[in-house]
Amino acid sequence: MKKYCLVFLCILNTFSSLYTQTPNSEEPQTIKTTRLSLRGTPQYNPGFTHFNYVNPNAPKGGTLNRYAIGTYDNFHRYALRGDCTEGSEYFYDSLMINSKDEDDVLYPLIAESVEYAVDYSFIIFSINPKAKDQEGQALTADDVAFSFNTFYEKGVPQFKTYYKGITAQVLPGNRVRFDLLEPGDKEKMCALGGTTIFPKRFWEQHNFSEPLSIPPLGTGAYRVNDYKIGQYVILERVKDYWAQDLPVNKGHYNFDSIRYDYYRDDTVALEAFKSGAYDFRSEGDIEKWVTQYSGPAFTSGLLVKEEISHEIPSPMSAFNINTERPVFQDRRIRMAINYFLDFEWINQNLFYNQYTRTRSYFQNTQYAASGLPSPEERAVLEPIRDQIPPEVFTKEYNPPITDGSGFIRPQMREAMLLFNEAGWELRKGKMVHKITGEQMRFELLIYSPNSEKIAIPLQRNLARFGIDMYIRMVDVSQFVNRMRSRDYDLLARGFSAESYPSSSLALSWHSDYIDSTYNLAGVRDPALNYLVEGIIARQEDATGLLAWGRALDRVLTWNHYVLPQWHTSKFRIAYNQKLRKPTMHPRYSLGLDTWWIAP
Repeated sequence: MKKYCLVFLCILNTFSSLYTQTPNSEEPQTIKTTRLSLRGTPQYNPGFTHFNYVNPNAPKGGTLNRYAIGTYDNFHRYALRGDCTEGSEYFYDSLMINSKDEDDVLYPLIAESVEYAVDYSFIIFSINPKAKDQEGQALTADDVAFSFNTFYEKGVPQFKTYYKGITAQVLPGNRVRFDLLEPGDKEKMCALGGTTIFPKRFWEQHNFSEPLSIPPLGTGAYRVNDYKIGQYVILERVKDYWAQDLPVNKGHYNFDSIRYDYYRDDTVALEAFKSGAYDFRSEGDIEKWVTQYSGPAFTSGLLVKEEISHEIPSPMSAFNINTERPVFQDRRIRMAINYFLDFEWINQNLFYNQYTRTRSYFQNTQYAASGLPSPEERAVLEPIRDQIPPEVFTKEYNPPITDGSGFIRPQMREAMLLFNEAGWELRKGKMVHKITGEQMRFELLIYSPNSEKIAIPLQRNLARFGIDMYIRMVDVSQFVNRMRSRDYDLLARGFSAESYPSSSLALSWHSDYIDSTYNLAGVRDPALNYLVEGIIARQEDATGLLAWGRALDRVLTWNHYVLPQWHTSKFRIAYNQKLRKPTMHPRYSLGLDTWWIAP
């Protein structure tokens, strides 16, 4: 799944830190450190040489051939429109970077150290004097301030809303200081560590809001070497990349080049893989995994098929419901529609019983709500009792369950009761509004044949009840544009995974971010505002965060903003036998950027 968002979160470390007094006696004490972590002690001590999940002696060289579905029309991943090329995440570095075997712990990259106020009113990043852009020119604090200000003024709207009132100031000694509007917001202060940095001298000549038709000057490990818009792009490793031997990069970026070839259809792409056209696939279609990953290339050992278990929190994979549509503003309608998604039948007949139903926005974490609310959760929920579904207090949320036979009469009876309560009834085999007589109909927007495969059983069940759901498949560009403008009834998308409840939840659920790309449900709900604000205020309070996170999970699930789908805790991958990987893989990632080609 493509990512369309900036990564805001970064975290705070109070361990291995040095308290000092700032020169201005009116300012608070400051803490100097090289590591940022919100909870617990970072795994890697100052002076570490590399992450545990890499091979620090991995050889460099060769080309990794990859694939992509769809097309692309520009090279700017932060443009407000258009489809950026695959691999664009390699173009730029950030001030600090996270390890992939810890929960949001950051280590130095462009910034070699940080200093922040004990009241979290400001943070200062000292820029590594060796930092350079891809043409070898020094990166400075001026580039950092320019990057932040450009994101703020011309980037996605949610960036400006999130960082409202924060100012960037260049200080002597190649440092940049960020002052918050108000002290006390530790998480927002530290989120600045994840700021992506790009060269001012390039971007002051281009419109940051618009797509970019030429490859940009970057700050990261790879740049564009060759391309044909919409067909392929070849990235080359920057041979004199200044940060290649930093501890956070040691053992990474081992391929001299990475090529992405674009295919219109995934079935064609899979056959191309089996014929040797590219080197690596991560398969999300269980039916394909079970039935189509075979043939001479696998028998001979040229292609390797492997399953790798992981501990990554599972996203809320789902069909999203747009509550701004009149038909879906009534929770009873959203609840009723859920009865028609027959997971048990789909899992048996399409997925070989390989999936587990998703029932939480924090699946595979301790923040997933279960049973009835604890006393701590009830204390959180009581002030909004009259604003949330009553089931939050009396029932454990679980998606509807069927016997897997494909006959869902018991579920249809439950749905009919809800439809009737909401003012709808069956007339001559059609679900119509009792007053207007209008038939219930809506559209599901998708871009992938995989989504269509699971949408058709849903469509069939709805049709039995006289509900007309039209499945509209569009290309990726149309899908993204309609998603950004919230021009859909149902959307095959879902919500990304969260290791713990954080301020990023505001982008999806707080009314201040109603224009956010991530507010897929289009909700403006004071109860959700209350819960999200409570979570943001309790980032250091482990017990409180647990209660507030589970309370939010209950309210979201019982509001039925989605038709939950399913998840698995395995990577299913296939790759060319020439590829090698470290003996230890990271806890929260596949870690493909640590692989290499056998000499």
